[in-house]
Amino acid sequence: MNAPLVHERVKVRHANLFDPDDCARVDTFVAQHPESTPFHCTAWLKGVAAGTGQKAFCLVAETPTGQIEGLVPAHAVGSPLFGRALVSSGFAVGGGILANSHGVAERLADALWELAQANNCPTVELRGGALPQNSWIIKSDAHANFARLLTADDEAELLAIPRKQRAEVRKGLDKGLVIETGNNQRDLDWHYRVYSESVRNLGTPVFPKALMAEVLTAFGDDADILTVLADGKPVASVLSLYHKGAVMPYWGGGLHEARALRANDVMYYALMNHARTRGCAAFDFGRSKVGSGAFSFKKNWGFEPQPLSYAMRTADGAEPRDINPNSPKYKAQIAIWQKLPLPVANLIGPWIAKGLG
Repeated sequence: MNAPLVHERVKVRHANLFDPDDCARVDTFVAQHPESTPFHCTAWLKGVAAGTGQKAFCLVAETPTGQIEGLVPAHAVGSPLFGRALVSSGFAVGGGILANSHGVAERLADALWELAQANNCPTVELRGGALPQNSWIIKSDAHANFARLLTADDEAELLAIPRKQRAEVRKGLDKGLVIETGNNQRDLDWHYRVYSESVRNLGTPVFPKALMAEVLTAFGDDADILTVLADGKPVASVLSLYHKGAVMPYWGGGLHEARALRANDVMYYALMNHARTRGCAAFDFGRSKVGSGAFSFKKNWGFEPQPLSYAMRTADGAEPRDINPNSPKYKAQIAIWQKLPLPVANLIGPWIAKGLG
C-alpha cells in the first residue's frame, strides 16, 4: 500500500512567536525555502506587531514527526478608516504561503481563511507565495518586482547602469555628497526625518517611527540605514533588509533638494556597493505598481519587471478593502495631505498608516 500523501498527514498549528526555539525552526524553514522573502521571517512578524500593535500569526503545517512542510505568516490589520483584513504579510510587498507541495499550500489557505473568520476579518490578502484556487481572486497585472545580480566591483556596477541613468549618477557623485550607514538612533532619526517629508510630499500618511525602530531591532545585522548628506544635512535615506544574499531597499525617500543633487541616484548606487561589501550577490529593488513613476525609475536603472501575483478572498456580501493610493476616491485627500505642515502630517499620519497594513 502506498504511503499517504504528505498533505494528508500534516497538521496546521500556530507557531509560538514568543518561543525562541519555535521561531528558530520557522526561520530555518524560511531560510531554506527558495521562494522565501524577508517578510516570512519571524523578525518581520514580531517587528511589525511591536511597532504597530497589529497582531501577528504564523500558521505552520507539520508532519506527525514535526517536520515543517509549509507555513504562512500574517497580521490581523484593523482600522476604523479601512476596516479589517488578515494580511500575509502586513506592511510588506511580499509574504504569502510557503509550501513544499500544492496540497500543503491548500491546507494552509483553508486554515488562514478560518483564522480570518475567527478574528473578524472579512478579507484575506496574500502577497505572493503559493496561490490557492477556488474561492480566491488572483490578480497578476497590477504590480511587478525588479531584481538583478550585483557586479564584481564599484566601476562595473556603474557601467551596468544604462547610459542615461549612469549620467545622472555621475552628476550626483560630483556633488560632494557624504554617505553614512548604520542602524543606531542617529541613523533612524535621519531616516525618519527624510522619509516622513518624502511621503508627505507624495500625499500619503507616514508609517509610525516605532515600526521602523522595531524592524531594525528585530532584524539586527540583517537591516541597516544608508543616508546621503549634503553639507551635513540628510537629504536622502533608505532602510534596507538583507535576506539570503540579497539587499532590499525598502523604506526610502528624498527631500525636494535631493532631485537637483541627484541624491536618490547616488543613494541606490552607494547601496549596491555597500551591499557587495556585506557579501550580497543580488539587489532586489522591490515591487512597483505598473505604470507608476517608480516603475519607470527602476526600468531606467536597467531592471526588468517581473510580474507579481497576489490573491484575495472576501466573505460573501463584504466589499474588499481599498487601500490603493491611486484609487480615484483618494485623489482629493492626497491633494490636501500634500499641503499639510510636516509636523501635523507626522502627528496624525502614523495613526492612519498603521491601519493600512
